[in-house]
Amino acid sequence: MGAYPVVSHSIPIAAESEEQRYREFQRLAIDRARYGETDALAGMLRQGLPVNLCDSRGNSLLLLSCYHGHLETARMLLKAGAEVDLRNNRGQTSLGGVAFKGYLKIAELLLWHGADIHADNGGGMTPVMLASVFGRTAMVSFLEQHGAALIRIHPLSRQAHLLILLAPLIRLFVPRSVKS
Repeated sequence: MGAYPVVSHSIPIAAESEEQRYREFQRLAIDRARYGETDALAGMLRQGLPVNLCDSRGNSLLLLSCYHGHLETARMLLKAGAEVDLRNNRGQTSLGGVAFKGYLKIAELLLWHGADIHADNGGGMTPVMLASVFGRTAMVSFLEQHGAALIRIHPLSRQAHLLILLAPLIRLFVPRSVKS
């Protein structure tokens, strides 16, 4: 008396098993991004895999495919809605990764999709700075042609420069009593 029979643990075990299968599905997707298996990865996205899935280091599917040089996989992920400037745990972006590696075509694709050319990729390093440090001269030229600068520009200085350019227009709307 007093002891009740143990009820089957099939529900928790089933839930754990389902969770384990989903983790394996995610690991497989991360590997497919890393190895450029575009069609297989696209199928996983159609099955409901989040396009901005990240590994334990915060590396997104897009960042992994870009870093490993898989242009078509990156193109498919961006078309599926991947966030172009999603950062990993170290603050690195996909554009920073391709600048470091020297993948010009992927850099062009990322910029076309709105990647931040001035993004700090950790330690104040922008993509063009990473390209320069690692001797990617063609990448440096490419990024400079698209507005990157090797010297660090404070964001407020860009705004100040814009205000200087707009000053004549702004003066038109300021009342005369304030102008003097």
